[in-house]
This record gives sequence, C-alpha cells and structure tokens, in this order.
Amino acid sequence: MTEAVRLQVEGVTVRFGGTIALDGVHLSVAPGEVLALVGENGAGKSTLMKVLSGAILPDAGTMTLDGQPYGPRDPREARNHGIAMIYQELSLAPSLTVRDNIMLGVEPARMGVLDDRQMNEQAGKALAELGHAIPLDAPVKWLSVSDQQLVEIARASAVGCRVLILDEPTSSITQTDVQRLFQLIRRMKAAGQSIIYISHFIEEVREIADRFVVLRDGQSVGAGNVADHSTAQIVALMVGRELQDLHPRSARSPGEPILEVTGLSSLPRVNSATLALKSGEVVGIFGLVGSGRSDLVRAIFGLAPVQSGKVRVGIYEGAGTPARRWSQGIGIVSEDRKSEGLALSRSIAENLILPYPQSVESGALLSPSRMKQAARGWIDRLSVRCRSADQKIAELSGGNQQKIALARLLHRDVDVLLLDEPTRGIDVGCKRQIFELIDSLATQNKAVLMISSYLPDLLGICDRIAVMNRGRLSPPRPVSELDEHAIMLAAVGSGTGDRP
Repeated sequence: MTEAVRLQVEGVTVRFGGTIALDGVHLSVAPGEVLALVGENGAGKSTLMKVLSGAILPDAGTMTLDGQPYGPRDPREARNHGIAMIYQELSLAPSLTVRDNIMLGVEPARMGVLDDRQMNEQAGKALAELGHAIPLDAPVKWLSVSDQQLVEIARASAVGCRVLILDEPTSSITQTDVQRLFQLIRRMKAAGQSIIYISHFIEEVREIADRFVVLRDGQSVGAGNVADHSTAQIVALMVGRELQDLHPRSARSPGEPILEVTGLSSLPRVNSATLALKSGEVVGIFGLVGSGRSDLVRAIFGLAPVQSGKVRVGIYEGAGTPARRWSQGIGIVSEDRKSEGLALSRSIAENLILPYPQSVESGALLSPSRMKQAARGWIDRLSVRCRSADQKIAELSGGNQQKIALARLLHRDVDVLLLDEPTRGIDVGCKRQIFELIDSLATQNKAVLMISSYLPDLLGICDRIAVMNRGRLSPPRPVSELDEHAIMLAAVGSGTGDRP
C-alpha cells in the first residue's frame, strides 16, 4: 500500500425525508489497497456505495478522487471517472455476448458503424488483464455466476477502472470460485487498483482486505488494519448496541413439535436445514445476506422447490403448495410486502380475506358486508390507522400495511406463522405492537418462526435461535445461552461450526 489516497470521503450525509441514511460518513482507500466495508444489514453500506457510484446524490459532505473533487451526477459519470460498482445482483444483458456486455456503452465505431475488430481487441484485452479466458461470442446467460461476475469486472476494466466496489461478491458462488475471485482481486491490487470489498463474512475480510471500516446506523464507528484486530473485535464494532426495551415476554409453555423440517435442501441457497418448531414458542432464524434464511421459509411454505429432506406439519408430511400449507394451518408474511406480500391496488378488506375467502361468503358469493365487518374487527384489534376498510392498502404507512399482512394469518387462524422480517421498515411504536402480538400468539399455543436481521429483536422476543450460514442451519439454542457476539460470530463463519 502506498501513502497516497485514491478516494477520500469526508462527512457524507444522505437523508430520505426525515430518515438519515448516512450521517457524516468518512473513509479513504489508497492505490493498491483492499478496503473492507462491514456492518449489519441496514447499516448504510448500500447507500454509501450508491453515492460513490453516482446512483444517489449526497445532501452533504465532500469526495475527492486522486486529489481532485469528485461528485458524480449519475452512474455513467462515475464509470467515466473510473469508479465501478459490481452489485450482488449482477446487471448484465443476458442475451448479449460476453464481448457486447464488456463494451456496452463504450462501443468503438467508425462512421456510425460499430468497429467489430476493435471491440474484440478491447474486450479480449480486458479479459486477458484479469487472467481469465472466456469465449467472447458466448451469450452471458450461458455462463456460471462466477464467470458473469468476471464479465462485469472486465467491463469496468475496459474503461479504465481506478476503484472497484464489490458488493457481497461471494454470496452466490462456490468456495472454489471464491478463491478464484480472491486471486483476481490480488492481481488487481498488485496492478495499483483500489478495491472496496463489502462483505458480512469476516473470515473473507481477514483473508483479502488490508483495512476495514465499520458502518453502524449510518455512521462510521470504527476502522483499522485487519491484521491488528481480532474477529471478535470487528464484530463488536458491527453490533455495539444496547438491547432496547421493546420486547414483551410473557410466561410460555412450549408443547409438542407442530412443524418439523429434516435435512431439507432447496437449491441454490439451502443446503441442509433441520428444525423442530413447537406450539407455544417463538424460534428465530438469523443469517446474513445470501445465507439462505428466506429461501428456507419459502421452501417450507411451498414457494420454492424442495430437492431433498422432509417437512411435517402436524399429521401431514411431504411437499406442499402454498394453498395446501394454508389449509394445513401455516401462514407466511413475506419480507417483500410490496412486491409479493400484499395486493397494493386492492382494499384493506380484500387483502385481509385473500387466504380465506370462504369466511365471508354468503352462499357461493363473497359478501361485501361480511368482508368489511371482518376487516373492521382486525382494524380495531390491531389499531390500524386508516380511513375505512375500503381504503387501498397502498395508501397506508408501512407499519399499518404490515399489520394487515399479519391480520391475514390471524383471520385464517393458522397454527404456524412464518414471519420474514416482520418489522422491517416500520417505526418503533409499530414494532412494539407487533412484538406484543407475537408474544400473545405464543401464549395462545401458536408457533412462530421469525427471521430478523436485527439481533436485539431476536434475543428479545424469541425462545430459541438458529443461525443460517451459507445454506446450513445450526441447531436452535435457548436465548439464555446466547448473546449478539456469539450469534454474529456464527453468522460470519468464524470457525465456530454450527454452534453460535
């Protein structure tokens, strides 16, 4: 690493309405250096990278690139300055060839006609500099994920990359491909390029990065040389919060297992999961981005295929469709309520009865009056703020939308609730109400399987917690035996195996 600074960020702040996403963030990266950017989900990493890559304009702060002021107005301008962002979800044109993807947006032309020979030369040179050979005429959709990732990096190199930003680059590739990627990063580092490496996996950070910066709640809270800090010290900086008094816990008496998962695999992200969920308890699942936690509950509910293993619900065993799971007494709240969790163009009442329209039928037809009556009952019980049961659900706040998503499960009177990030994007008041509801359900002998990225919530509301790491689920352990550090160490793969 040299003494010079390639990219300097000072006091960058980003606001979305009344929410402060970044609050005076600082970082720097030098030529020939790999800087790891770490932090929990929601810490502000993605927002910061969008600022660096020109996708978001900051509200305050300054940036310099090789000593010159830097403030891209859009991603194209950032790319022209040599700042390239490789997102976790790759942004390639799958039907185009490798060559056309590498040269996309910077195609050489003569007299308005593409210069095929020059395109081949430049694309081939970009790949050769990375030390890998991929047929230039191969459609990108035929390539493996790791080779597609390589094409994105080659596209950055083709226009003169000075800073390469990698966002969770190993979440969807094999261990062999991870080592291949690391070899490439070391080659780029030796050539004097700067790398910003975003990852939840601390063992990867220790292997590939020179320095690290920790973001927490939109602020820079720590930095240093990786070699000078233990994994536990970095994790402590990532977590660093007091548990909040938001989590009511009544006396619970777990009964017999009502949902049993044995050796379940669901490609591409779930390799092995075994779990027994009892009536009258709340079990949490923690896992970082790409760990397979959401894929697991989707497979249980029948939204994703099961390659192997067993799922038993009460007396029922075997694969199931979502309709069958509803009838067996399982309901799900998706982490993406806007895209798949709710019908935003429909009313509150219509959304509420979707899984159980028979409850409001009169004869063979839906009864609008019964539908509204049922909706009003849940609106009152859950303190949903709305004008009426006829109001479109898209017009409600995120917290009130989430209450209706939960009310659907309650209206169907399910015995097992699969809750994926049930408090994401809602305010503290709504969180408290939802946790009170979850606690109440457990005392009524309902079984709750809850995914959350926020460890204090899991420790506060759950009876047991399991950790998902690279598609493998650890045995759930009582919360009395756990703390945030132990859970995070297991989630980042610190060598603790399946024991958080």
